[in-house]
Amino acid sequence: MACSSMVKLNSAASSWIGGQQSFNQRSGSACRLPSCHVSVIRAGSYADELVQTAKSIASPGRGILAIDESNATCGKRLASIGLDNTETNRQAYRQLLLTTPGLGGYISGAILFEETLYQSTTDGKNFVDCLRDENIVPGIKVDKGLVPLPGSNNESWCQGLDGLASRSAEYYKQGARFAKWRTVVSIPCGPSALAVKEAAWGLARYAAISQDNGLVPIVEPEILLDGDHPIERTLEVAEQVWSEVFYYLAENNVVFEGILLKPSMVTPGAEHKEKALPETIAKYTLTMLKRRVPPAVPGIMFLSGGQSEVEATLNLNAMNQSPNPWHVSFSYARALQNSVLKTWQGRPENVEAAQKALLIRAKANSLAQLGKYSAEGEGADAKKGMFVKGYTY
Repeated sequence: MACSSMVKLNSAASSWIGGQQSFNQRSGSACRLPSCHVSVIRAGSYADELVQTAKSIASPGRGILAIDESNATCGKRLASIGLDNTETNRQAYRQLLLTTPGLGGYISGAILFEETLYQSTTDGKNFVDCLRDENIVPGIKVDKGLVPLPGSNNESWCQGLDGLASRSAEYYKQGARFAKWRTVVSIPCGPSALAVKEAAWGLARYAAISQDNGLVPIVEPEILLDGDHPIERTLEVAEQVWSEVFYYLAENNVVFEGILLKPSMVTPGAEHKEKALPETIAKYTLTMLKRRVPPAVPGIMFLSGGQSEVEATLNLNAMNQSPNPWHVSFSYARALQNSVLKTWQGRPENVEAAQKALLIRAKANSLAQLGKYSAEGEGADAKKGMFVKGYTY
């Protein structure tokens, strides 16, 4: 591109990226950013709404409940308590979660699977309306899952860009206001430069399409826990991945104030001989974020990635012991639901007790977001790890 041409950049990104030498000197760039004309890109007519939605989700003491498991994965959860994978059972479980009284005090957003977005309670009330009544923003999983990446080191790429614009428009009409796209990076498999670039580019295209249709994109390149590598190696890979992600987000004119991130915490590999303390994980994770994430991004909503319920909460709490440039919170699935499933067991008479179990976990992570959590009194089940090698969602 000649320097006389218009270089379009996100307004929040332009000054930040201008200071990142590695971004400015990428091969294929015919000019350096400071010498080119820079204009402001807005996400169409939804710009103000996107910013407001992101701020609402990134509100003090609240985080995201992720219940966007595919039907196959939800079936595995149900099978763990002896239930068949039927739509009736999936609906019953999600009704339990989404109708929990007082949930909005700790949860600001809920990521739904497509089936759930269009479902209602047994009394005929849309799940979307149940969430709105609790001041919880409805979200939607939009990716179509992982498939093998040809030419890579047995790595994956995430599909779902085909038809995404029209699907996103329909999700918005149904009441969704944010979206999620999960891709993964494997440290034992390299990661290869091809896999990292594919992950970053796919996330950026998805984010731009989501914003164009009124949905705040959650950007999630999950760095899997698989492996026996030390925490220093995780940090190295995380910095590499997020550098690529933000480069391509800017290339695709994504408005940073209208996105949320869902990163992995920087931890040793699950099979590493030494476990890291929460304070160590917080130090490495915040180091990575401060090096790679501009303060224009309103919220960092961590995934739990197979940590135990207590581990995920303790680590989040450690990261909130001093002020951060962004809202640092949670977007947990297993780390919020594990105790709920075990309490429910598929029995109607256990619904109230299961909802109380959800509130206990939600409140614990709410306190962790505020830096006020203590693990005193936590049960043994909440301390059991949930890591699954090669986990699929």
